[in-house]
Amino acid sequence: MPANIIAYAIPGFLLLLTLEAVAAALMQRDLYEFKDTISSLSMGIGNVIVNLFAKAMVFGIFVFVHKFAIFKIGYAWWAWLLCFFADDISYYVFHRTSHECRLWWASHVVHHSSQRYNLGTALRQTWTGSLYSFVFWIWMPLAGFPPVMVMTMQAISLLYQFWIHTELVRDMGPLEWVLNTPAHHRAHHAVNARYLDKNHGGTLIIWDRLFGTFAQEDAADPPVYGLTKNIGTNNPLRIAFHEWADIGRDVASAKNWRERWMYVFGRPGWKYERKDEVRGTKEEVYLNI
Repeated sequence: MPANIIAYAIPGFLLLLTLEAVAAALMQRDLYEFKDTISSLSMGIGNVIVNLFAKAMVFGIFVFVHKFAIFKIGYAWWAWLLCFFADDISYYVFHRTSHECRLWWASHVVHHSSQRYNLGTALRQTWTGSLYSFVFWIWMPLAGFPPVMVMTMQAISLLYQFWIHTELVRDMGPLEWVLNTPAHHRAHHAVNARYLDKNHGGTLIIWDRLFGTFAQEDAADPPVYGLTKNIGTNNPLRIAFHEWADIGRDVASAKNWRERWMYVFGRPGWKYERKDEVRGTKEEVYLNI
């Protein structure tokens, strides 16, 4: 199994977080709030603990799948380059699905639950996503990419995405056309109507530009962070599991299998409402919120 690059990077994460907090204080920028940051760090610690098991499980699955590989790709320099693009498009599909399917949103919502945007928010990670989100990458070892290569590239992508969670870096010039930058990711975290479900890229922003999910950050409409309905808590357990609990309640209240399916696999916010008419007829209203 590949070395846990993310775990080795934790001291660097904490150092950069501290430097950003100091810089924000010197610049009199209200970027950090103590309880919010503690919650983010708690979620990050939980994620690391869960991943001690999850990474071993996923690696085992990838090794098994790789036995049936279609091609023998190996570790040549061009294979790493190809793996980079394969991983990045896989991340785009995973990330977009995490905003469009409630089953994956139940894990990903954790990362969006802070109303602050800083390097601490980058560490606010799911406790459940790594147990099943690997399915978006399973095609790679089947195609022939070695499991060690796949998981190493996944870690490199996550390392890259740490630093873009900042308000202190504004415009990066021509790089904005190709890379996922702080400006692009600020828009992704925003709940403003123009930014919702946009900019799903990992390292590259080209997939969003190609598939119509790109939004440019606009100074006239600065990002407002958090959720469309904020959960109003710093309790790590509620942050980690509130959407799972909501899914459970919705499924329990469902009247048929179509409703149950939609409450799990429909878009986040999908609702089924019944309005009883005075004359005894029934109006059925399906809502995507």
